[in-house]
Amino acid sequence: MSISKSDSYAAAGVDVTAGYESVNRIKPLVESTYIPGVMGTLGGFGGLFAPDTAGMEKPVLVSGTDGVGTKLKIAFLMDRHDTVGIDCVAMCVNDIVCSGAKPLFFLDYLAVGKNIPERIEAIVSGVTEGCRQAGCALIGGETAEMPGFYPEDEYDLAGFSVGIADQARMLDGSTMEEGDLLIGLSSSGVHSNGFSLVRKVLGVDRETLSAHIPELGCTLGEELIKPTRIYVKTVLGLLERGVRIRAVSHITGGGLYENVPRMMKEGLTARIQKGSFPVPPIFDLIAKRGNIPERDMYNTFNMGVGLVIAIPKDQVGEAKDILVAMGEHAYVIGSVVKGGDGVELV
Repeated sequence: MSISKSDSYAAAGVDVTAGYESVNRIKPLVESTYIPGVMGTLGGFGGLFAPDTAGMEKPVLVSGTDGVGTKLKIAFLMDRHDTVGIDCVAMCVNDIVCSGAKPLFFLDYLAVGKNIPERIEAIVSGVTEGCRQAGCALIGGETAEMPGFYPEDEYDLAGFSVGIADQARMLDGSTMEEGDLLIGLSSSGVHSNGFSLVRKVLGVDRETLSAHIPELGCTLGEELIKPTRIYVKTVLGLLERGVRIRAVSHITGGGLYENVPRMMKEGLTARIQKGSFPVPPIFDLIAKRGNIPERDMYNTFNMGVGLVIAIPKDQVGEAKDILVAMGEHAYVIGSVVKGGDGVELV
């Protein structure tokens, strides 16, 4: 690659040599995520992975794709780029594990206004940290320098992941029954959804982000940049320990009202008790500053619950013990009842 150089392309704003420096910087980060099944190394035209399907009757590949969204604006204003990669991975792998699938690998797409190798390294460090938290490998990706399309200090980040599950053991809500209980796992805050509303309501700029907010116990920026929690190892850990999970819902954009019905069996509704779990102070702040109705808050944000798991009532005690041992903050937030429209908050 040392012989590859284009003065004409550089004059147009694309520095291919900076691209090579970025690759050299991120290569050890990428390789730190490798797990059994990874084939080859960084630099090929395609990422290669050989899945282990031993013991599976009918392996099914489960995929998910997403981006970080306008939360990136927070990173730009704070000049903090080492956490948004976690968000990118989380938004994909948390969806995959809702089917009971184990994420195998991840690929990212990073489009930048200007290739600054140190910034690329910081961004990818977050992606690799997310992959390690999910137990999957970063096996490839793309960095595109696009001068004139993005400002020099801005970028976009998206990606996708592929996981695997045995069809007979997939979670689809088909075994859900009236009387099952709902466990909510705590979020780290806003996660990576609703930031267009957050930025509008809170008037986000460098000054507001650096302001210490007593009720948050930190600056607004520190609160908003917190990465999305990754729940993969938690869900897989419950399954490995024999908990009969009926269904799982990742609470993303649309909040509890939109996402919980996606896991429900027809004819059944999740009845959620609003006072059964703590709502982080950031959501009270957003609601008050924006005069946002409670219904809209629960239909936009996770409100403190990043994942909802439906399990049989007789396993709740066992499941909570396992979750506590794994360091989770878990709450029984409701139950499954007959009829309704998939979810009701009372």
